Amino acid sequence: LGALIISLLIAVPMGVLAATRSGKPIDHVCRLLATAGVSLPTFFTGLALLFIFYYLLGWAPAPVGRLDFIYLPPDPVTGFYIIDALIAGDGAKAYAALQQLMLPMITLALFTLAPITRMTRGAMLQALGSDFIRTAKAAGLSRDVLVGRYAFQNAMLPVVTTLGMVFSFTLGANVLVEKVFAWPGIGSFAVEALVVSDYAAVQGFVLSMAILFVVLNLGIDILYTLIDPRITING
Repeated sequence: LGALIISLLIAVPMGVLAATRSGKPIDHVCRLLATAGVSLPTFFTGLALLFIFYYLLGWAPAPVGRLDFIYLPPDPVTGFYIIDALIAGDGAKAYAALQQLMLPMITLALFTLAPITRMTRGAMLQALGSDFIRTAKAAGLSRDVLVGRYAFQNAMLPVVTTLGMVFSFTLGANVLVEKVFAWPGIGSFAVEALVVSDYAAVQGFVLSMAILFVVLNLGIDILYTLIDPRITING
């Protein structure tokens, strides 16, 4: 989820920037970054980030899981080390847990960045070339109003629709990222359960993912009503 939020904060502005400057160098740079993000496998991206930020620069902690060995896990309240450490008032432990989380999140964010950027760019180009934008431009509306208020709002529907598919791709890539960073996540849990034929654990994983997808699609449907006033919850 954190990776998806990071990729949204970067990919949507990149897609808008590429669409508003179509054919210019900045457009080619954004498209190149998006293509590289979708072409590189997640395990390679994770290993490359570890080599640069842990081995060469020494900025990142060792890939040893959710928390460095020098810290004891905080008392479980929510199950999230950062939140549990903050509840316990241990800022150093919360910061250490956040450091362990950063590279895995960035790895997955780079993976999800590409489809969101490409979809945003394509939707923005279609919106900017539509009749109502040309009419608004002829009426004398400024470029900022055209792009920010009219084109962007109309381009968001296909982008929001893409989020459900991107989230499913992220779950598949999550297994490899967890292995690279020794992260005991739900993807590794499901794979290990399959290997040892723990059917109860597999059923629990499938049920949890099904509920998560239902909630996600419900959230996307609700977002539709906020983006497009023609769509209502009542149908």
